[in-house]
Order: sequence, then structure tokens, then C-alpha cells
Amino acid sequence: MGWLPWSSGESKKNEASDGGRIAPDRTSRARCWESRDLFFACLDKNDILDGIKEDKKARQKCAKEVEEFEAACSQSWVKYFKEKRVMEYNRDKTIERIQKEDAAKVKELKSQGWGSK
Repeated sequence: MGWLPWSSGESKKNEASDGGRIAPDRTSRARCWESRDLFFACLDKNDILDGIKEDKKARQKCAKEVEEFEAACSQSWVKYFKEKRVMEYNRDKTIERIQKEDAAKVKELKSQGWGSK
């Protein structure tokens, strides 16, 4: 088992002759993103937002998708995508809340005669 964040079976395959790591190619990245999308679709279907905090539930409900996602992506990418999912959800909810507050404020100002000239 390698100490690199790539799956243990591919640790030697992803090493350059000087011991450095070889970046994943376009096909590997596409496979990773596809497996990520399938995993996230399964999480959505099972009302799971945070794949890190709810790891046990995610592994129970989406076992096949988790396995494929973790096999296709490096550990660091898996962690990044799971964290990014929660961050984007929170961002979208904040934007939605601000838009509702702004709409209410505009409605209130218009009822007071603001902007009617």
C-alpha cells in the first residue's frame, strides 16, 4: 500500500522514473468526474448532503457508487469533491436567502412610493 493519495493498486503506475507523480490524463479525469456525478446523484436520491459527515450512511445506501468513485479518483480529489459539494450547497442557499430578502425589501420600498417616477 502506497502512501500517495492514489489508490494503492496504481501507486507504482502513477510514479515517474524520478519518483515524482504523474498527473492523471484526460481519460482518468473524465472517469473520476463521471463516477463523482454518479455518486452525488445517489447521495441526492437518498437525501444525503455531506458525504464526509454521513460517510456510514452514504456507504450503506450508495456502496457501489462510493467504491467506483474512490477507485476512479485520488483520495485528495474524493475529499475535495465531497467538501466542495457542501460548500456549493451552502453558497446556493445563502444566495437564495439574500435574493428573497432583497425582493422583500424592494417590494417594501415600492409600496412606500420609491422608484415610481
